[in-house]
Amino acid sequence: MLYIAFLRGINVSGQKKIKMANLRQKLSECGFGEVHTYIQSGNLALRADAQPSDLERALKDCIAQHYGWDVPVVVRTVDEMKSILAQIPFKGKKYLLERIYFALLHEAPSSEAVEDLTGVDFSPEEVIVQQKTVYLYSPDGAGKSKLNNNFLERKLKVSATTRNLYTMQKMIALCEEL
Repeated sequence: MLYIAFLRGINVSGQKKIKMANLRQKLSECGFGEVHTYIQSGNLALRADAQPSDLERALKDCIAQHYGWDVPVVVRTVDEMKSILAQIPFKGKKYLLERIYFALLHEAPSSEAVEDLTGVDFSPEEVIVQQKTVYLYSPDGAGKSKLNNNFLERKLKVSATTRNLYTMQKMIALCEEL
């Protein structure tokens, strides 16, 4: 099956630097076959005969083995990714598409944690949680957002990694080319 994997915190602010060609090689050494990457921030498309949770663990273990880092990994199927984009709750409103972000959660947060987050007005930003995805609209951009990845992880008590709309679309397109 074809999967999309997102590594959290790779090549961000000079931390956990990995060249994607080197990562592809190391993943191959760990037994992963066809691995494709997109830009330098840990976006992978790969084929595997495994469940997403097993694949997350295997990727995490391989990275720890070769680089010595504990890197959170979130895996989604292509169909799950398409569904996430099809359910963008900001459609039909006057939003800048380049200001829509997705925090992909390792697991669904508790309903109490979701209520704690969504019960606060973060205007002009908007946040909507649906299962294992947090939809964010940050009109001033991610760099100025109060709703950054670390904040979301603390509030929801779940590991997450955040991507913009363009990266999500590009990963689906990459998989469709394979």
